[in-house]
Amino acid sequence: MSEEQNPRVMLETSQGNITIELFRDKAPISARNFLSYVKDGYYDGLIFHRVIKGFMVQGGGMDENMQPRKTKFAIKNEATNGLSNKRGTLAMARTAVVDSATSQFFINLVDNAFLDNRGKTPDLFGYAVFGQVVEGMEVVDAIAGVKTGNRAGHSDVPVENVFITRASVIE
Repeated sequence: MSEEQNPRVMLETSQGNITIELFRDKAPISARNFLSYVKDGYYDGLIFHRVIKGFMVQGGGMDENMQPRKTKFAIKNEATNGLSNKRGTLAMARTAVVDSATSQFFINLVDNAFLDNRGKTPDLFGYAVFGQVVEGMEVVDAIAGVKTGNRAGHSDVPVENVFITRASVIE
């Protein structure tokens, strides 16, 4: 893969495959971070642990028992990169702290412009878009349609686990 070309990642899930293109040019920190987790096999065996129909599906941090997997350091939030949280885009999940994203990501099911950068304060800073689904959006929509409930102190958790069986860089 040439350095100029945006890298692609295959997420093999228990619902089917999702191909993602990473925006290395607009979100270099987030793209590099995501790729490092993929190359380490970090996402293999994790679940989509938060699914909200009409909003987003989130994964990349919890195992099937809702236990968090140890992450690397937090990264700088790139929400000021001009990319919008539109349907099919991937963004870094974070806490209320602006620069707190580590491994967790979400895929927008609809256009969620309210998640875009609108200011400097933590509540307005937004969520950094760093990629988009280029194949398999029907798989994302299938994940969005699963029955959810409460588990281990978390809400919107799929009743039956939706696994990321393998994440790999497409060469």
